[in-house]
Amino acid sequence: MSSSFEKYQKRRLISSYFSVVISIALVLFLLGLLGLLVLNTKKIADHFKEQIALTIYLKDTAKEVEIDQLNKSLALAEYTKSVTFVSKEEAAEAHSKDIGEDFMDFLGYNPLQNSIDVYFKADYISSGEVDQIAEEMTAKSFVDEVVYDKPLISLLNENVTRISFWVLVISGIFTFIAVLLINSSIRLSVYSKRFIIKTMQMVGATKTFIRRPFIWKSVKLGMIGAVLALIGMGAVLYYMDKSFPELELFTDASLLIALFVGVFLMGIIITWLSTFFATQRFLNLKTDELYY
Repeated sequence: MSSSFEKYQKRRLISSYFSVVISIALVLFLLGLLGLLVLNTKKIADHFKEQIALTIYLKDTAKEVEIDQLNKSLALAEYTKSVTFVSKEEAAEAHSKDIGEDFMDFLGYNPLQNSIDVYFKADYISSGEVDQIAEEMTAKSFVDEVVYDKPLISLLNENVTRISFWVLVISGIFTFIAVLLINSSIRLSVYSKRFIIKTMQMVGATKTFIRRPFIWKSVKLGMIGAVLALIGMGAVLYYMDKSFPELELFTDASLLIALFVGVFLMGIIITWLSTFFATQRFLNLKTDELYY
């Protein structure tokens, strides 16, 4: 009879530990994903910013030397991500593909112009910066027109600021929820052993002596949960990198390592603090209060 009771208690204990580990792992996993989002918000925003081009249309009278000098000066400029020269023939061919027919057969000539597409580094994508560069290009005698999507730049910068703010707010809320959920799981685990805690205290064990095995057990569970969360984060990160290689998620390894270490330490710190305060609460209870 006692043997079957011990097995029952052991199963309950294992089930309790399993529940705590899964709770910790899920919460840390979600928190880690949010951390990945926070770290990559700027990278994602920069990726979209760098797709915006400033197009410089050149006059037909522009000399080849002038075009080459402008192309080289733009390529060496600190604000430039990349520069692409598009001849009027290439532009006509691309336009014909877009509309599905050769428009020059109707016109009898090519009305398009040679152009240079300038793609900026993300830090220089603002209406003021691009306006200034556009004015400098327009002032050149062989430049006919400079075109770029100014409303799109303004809209993109406004949305990036707004999204960054809400991501930080949501991160704070999720962190708070994560602490509460892990704390609740640990408290329930300690609650089931409140009579053992009080018995040890009644036979003369000090609070530190009683608290130590509970804290160590919870920290181990927190470490296991954190490892499971990190494995899940690694799988998601690998999938995202394969699906969206242009984001270059693995380029800044130091930030990813810091995030993974932070999630692991969070699993340890939260479980340590939760167990400390949970055991402290039951250590301070009177014997008749244990039943409520």
